[in-house]
Amino acid sequence: MLSSEPAPPRPPVELSTRALVIRHIAVFATFAVLAGTFWTNLLTIWGYTAVAFLAGGASLAAMLSMRPHLHRTRVPWSLVGYGALAVVSLVWSAYPSGTAATLVGAALCTILGLFLATCFTWPEVLRILGRAVTWVLSLSLLFEFVVAAIIRHPVLPNFYAGDSEDPPLLALWSRDLLFSGGRIQGISGNANLLAVVALLGLIVFGVRLAALREPRTGTGPQPPAERRWTLLLRLGLAAVMFLLSFSTTILLAALVTGVVLVAALLIRRAPKPSARTPVYLGFLGVAIIGTIGAVTFRTQLLGLLGKSPDLTGRLDIWATVWQLIVQRPVFGWGFSSPWAPWEPLFSDLVIRRGVQQLQAHNAWLDVWFQLGVVGLVLFAGIILSMLTRTWFLAVDRPRVDLDAQRPYSALSLAPLLIAVSLVVQSVAESRILIESGWVLVVLLVVKTKQEPAWPVAGAPNTVRRRARRTLAAREE
Repeated sequence: MLSSEPAPPRPPVELSTRALVIRHIAVFATFAVLAGTFWTNLLTIWGYTAVAFLAGGASLAAMLSMRPHLHRTRVPWSLVGYGALAVVSLVWSAYPSGTAATLVGAALCTILGLFLATCFTWPEVLRILGRAVTWVLSLSLLFEFVVAAIIRHPVLPNFYAGDSEDPPLLALWSRDLLFSGGRIQGISGNANLLAVVALLGLIVFGVRLAALREPRTGTGPQPPAERRWTLLLRLGLAAVMFLLSFSTTILLAALVTGVVLVAALLIRRAPKPSARTPVYLGFLGVAIIGTIGAVTFRTQLLGLLGKSPDLTGRLDIWATVWQLIVQRPVFGWGFSSPWAPWEPLFSDLVIRRGVQQLQAHNAWLDVWFQLGVVGLVLFAGIILSMLTRTWFLAVDRPRVDLDAQRPYSALSLAPLLIAVSLVVQSVAESRILIESGWVLVVLLVVKTKQEPAWPVAGAPNTVRRRARRTLAAREE
């Protein structure tokens, strides 16, 4: 006999156990890759490897369980070609064990990028990034406070194998500079990496805070109004950590990102497509004049920023890498991002202040050295796709049907700003090729290709059916 009692109410999809577990996996994996060398300093390279496999394996399992829908006609072929070339480079690699090991790391980062790109909507991705950034910045500030207030002396990584009596300055986990006004390094043990995470926080929390002013019927799920102070606190934390970890490279990335933000906002305000042309020409002129001025007065500018004319030794590093490039210019020496420290070629290739360097401090030279001009062309294709698609995602109104007047969302600026910051950093660092840099590249390239339009409320049924395959995560 059928019961006449109504079925008990079910919790919302976003609060189901499965949804919570998958969301927590995404946050943990993103935190793990943003923290970077924190795991090496805490647990040695073997602990770092275990965490990487745990985060990558959990991401893969979660992605397979969700079975996200992928458009086969929207595959980023430059990304596929670059990955295939990296794998094939095992055939001619001058350091096959290093190539094999770093390919595994690249595969784990690619899995996480695909997981974020295919299993979450854009607003959900920004919330996941925001939560992971909050953890990194909060723990970094707490760590530096404990070192400065309780330990009161510089701290070396756990299980440090070098000379603990007179260690190189670059080998210190924390330099105990929080109360003395110096550059703090956070849990990653690197001021530049901490500044990268802080800049990401400024972007994510800034656009989310701006989105609070948008109508509730606007684009996608909006954070509740009562969370404004939470976002303000997080934005303040990101700003403080950005200043405390001052990095010239990341400062320049922030300035260029700010200019691009202004350009995108002006383009949005153009009443018709033809009105955009003067804005494009104006910013092109600014870019040309700025470039000429930076080259002409580079010595003075570097002095103001506290940098030496050789860009803190980068010119020597680039010259060393160039000597290798000219020997194998077409297909390179073999993939290795980062450089495998146990390989003879890298053991004493670049030593700076007593510390072995594991990158060329320029992503473009690094790619050319590893995969030759063929890899460089494919990498340029990845970057061009990322920049163009994030640009039009930011400046074009969402188009999922015939309605051409849907309102802009402040959130849609975030992918562009993240992409620009990554590209600017690639001139002085190679971090875009590894760990969080590569995860963000894969995320942006794949998601903008698979979903060229920003998600909107009231979209057609075909769009809503696809959206149900993602997790509508509630604002933390």
